[in-house]
Order: sequence, then C-alpha cells, then structure tokens
Amino acid sequence: MRFGIVVFPGTNCDRDCWHVVTRVLRCQAEYVWHEEKDLSRFDCVILPGGFSYGDYLRVGAIARFSPVMEAVHEFAEKGGLVIGICNGFQVLVEAGLLPGALVRNKTIHFICKFVNLRVENAETPFTNQCRFGQVLKIPIAHNDGRYFCDEETLQDLESKGQIVLRYCTCDGQITKDANPNGSIGNIAGITNENRNVLGMMPHPERASETLLGSSDGLLIWQSILSAVKVSVP
Repeated sequence: MRFGIVVFPGTNCDRDCWHVVTRVLRCQAEYVWHEEKDLSRFDCVILPGGFSYGDYLRVGAIARFSPVMEAVHEFAEKGGLVIGICNGFQVLVEAGLLPGALVRNKTIHFICKFVNLRVENAETPFTNQCRFGQVLKIPIAHNDGRYFCDEETLQDLESKGQIVLRYCTCDGQITKDANPNGSIGNIAGITNENRNVLGMMPHPERASETLLGSSDGLLIWQSILSAVKVSVP
C-alpha cells in the first residue's frame, strides 16, 4: 500500500506520519509537496498536522487554495481514502470536503494532552478495526480544534453515521467535562457522506507505539490497511 503525505509550508507532523507508515506499518510513503497536481499513484492521502501557511488569515484557509487540493478533491471523488489530522482536518473543512468549521478552543488556550475518544461508527475505512463504543486514548495538540456546525448539519451527521469519534470519559461517557475544546456534540472526528474522507483533531500518529504512552492510534492506521485489503501487521 502506498501513502501520500501532503506537505504545505508550515506542516510539521509529516515526519511523524511517515515514521508510522514506513516503520510501524511497513508500507510505502511519499511526501507530496503542495504544488503537486496528481495523486493517482496513492491508495491513501494524509493531510498531517501543523500550521499550514502559519495559520494566517484563518486555520487552513490559505492551504485550501494550494494546487494539491484540486488533486485531493479529484482523488476523493474517485473513492480514494483521505485522512486529515488536526490542521489537515481544518484544511479539509475549508476546502469543502467536510462540513462545518473549526474555531478557537473554548478555553482560548492551546491544548496538548491525551484525551479519550469513543468510537461512534466502526463501519468506516478508518475504524473497521475498532468496536462500536470502544474508548481510544489519543493525544490532541491544537488551538483551533472546536468543531462547529449548524443544527441541520449536526442532525445530518448524526443520521448518516458521519460522526466517527467523540470526546468522552475513560469509561465512555459523553460529558461536558470530557470535552477539551467545546466542540459541538463532543465531536472529535467526522467523515464525508461516502465515508472515504476522515477529519479528526486527535493525532493517531502520536499514539501508534506503546513507548509514546498509547498505541490506540494504530487502530486507525490498521483500519485503513484493512479497507484496501492489505494484511494488518
């Protein structure tokens, strides 16, 4: 399996993703500069975290105009798997590949810590190795991670099973205190209607080895491998 890791000016989690893909999953990976226009050689495209274009104007707002985003649109429309992590999620929302918006944390502070996530849909290419209701321990690191959408969009996300991950307590309870950034509905990750595009604020690449404090993020990557029929390590 071949992963493409998109790199914008200001991206800083590309090497983390490359390490997990090549050293942990034992798959192929290639960095994709933001000026590229062809992603057809990949099975999955990763938009990693960081501060694309310095987060000027608005997080993800400038990156969405990069030439590579036209290719990401085309890749997704053809059914290719796309995962946007943290800043990558912000870019996907700005580009219209996912609904809603990501705004400043309710606390007005940058948050970097492990959180608990409840799997709300285990029937996506990104969660098929998880159980419905399973609690994952994965870290967040963001300043603008509060997911927001209008009530109609929220109802659509709910009814169509597009809410994949929610912030929760260690025993899986969805509570206000378990929500680190004030996201509506405790939402931590969503997909598009076709479920081949995932945006999530937590960093699975930072929780894919026990040495880092959790290997729960590995389930996200293993699900992607399973979705394209690659043997899961």
